[in-house]
Amino acid sequence: MFLGTYAPKLDEKGRIILPAKFRDELEAGIVVTRGQERCLYVFSTREFEELHERIRQAPVTSKQARDFLRLFLSGAHSEVPDKQHRLTIPAMLRNYAGLDRELTVIGAGNRAEIWDTDAWNDYYAKQESGFSEIAEEVIPGLF
Repeated sequence: MFLGTYAPKLDEKGRIILPAKFRDELEAGIVVTRGQERCLYVFSTREFEELHERIRQAPVTSKQARDFLRLFLSGAHSEVPDKQHRLTIPAMLRNYAGLDRELTVIGAGNRAEIWDTDAWNDYYAKQESGFSEIAEEVIPGLF
């Protein structure tokens, strides 16, 4: 499971060093793709294959399903981290997420997310105030 917040740097070749706590889950292979809110989603290959299988169950007659599948998969990039635990983020995905040198990587349960640090800070500031109200709507009876 991916948990926590980290602040790696993007190097001049578009690579980041994966947080140490994520390495075991990602060492066999990863898939990076577009996420919502202009971040990138990072899945283990195994998790991505399971997710893809669930997405494939959507009817091909659904325009929303086709649109989602096209955007989600057309941005997907798979690789195995190198011996220094680095992940290369393709230019197309760096542009999509507006990534600069300063990054924030968060754990989001079944995936990690890569954010431009300024974008993450803005998102966090906007969402934090409503955090307690969201819990009751999203997960009834949790607290």
